[in-house]
Amino acid sequence: MIILGIDPGTAITGYGVIENKQGKLKAVDYGCILTDKKLKMSDRLDFLGEELKKIIKKYKPQAMAVEELFFFKNAKTIITVGQARGVILFIGKNIGKKRGLDIYEYTPLQVKQAVVGYGRADKNQVQQMVKAILGLNEVPKPDDAADALAVAICCASSIKFEKKVNSK
Repeated sequence: MIILGIDPGTAITGYGVIENKQGKLKAVDYGCILTDKKLKMSDRLDFLGEELKKIIKKYKPQAMAVEELFFFKNAKTIITVGQARGVILFIGKNIGKKRGLDIYEYTPLQVKQAVVGYGRADKNQVQQMVKAILGLNEVPKPDDAADALAVAICCASSIKFEKKVNSK
């Protein structure tokens, strides 16, 4: 199964593509979608959507996992990240519907719990576990890509648990 993890943002959206083959997780690709600060917000969101479409078409994931919003001190930031999440979820549903793409959403706490085993883990602990779980030589950079891979790992863990529960 191919899983696409997304760490949403307006300026930087991290993505991570992993393959789950019989419980063994492998990084396929990861990176970031960067938008130009000089563009109007509507154009930045459009660019984000178009780039996400390309990633979905290229890797043909069966699942897409998106990190949910958590509390921000800056109200403007939470609004723009919310807009980016809206575009991401819309594209996932719109493009993914034709491809049988299931969409999942996870809180940062759930992601940390699934990857590290501790919901209050710090960023470095999460990154080190992403590296270990995926058998990478180094921590994925930038941070947004590592976070997206962590979201994808959380999804793989969640799907495995779901299947186990439903088979009983």
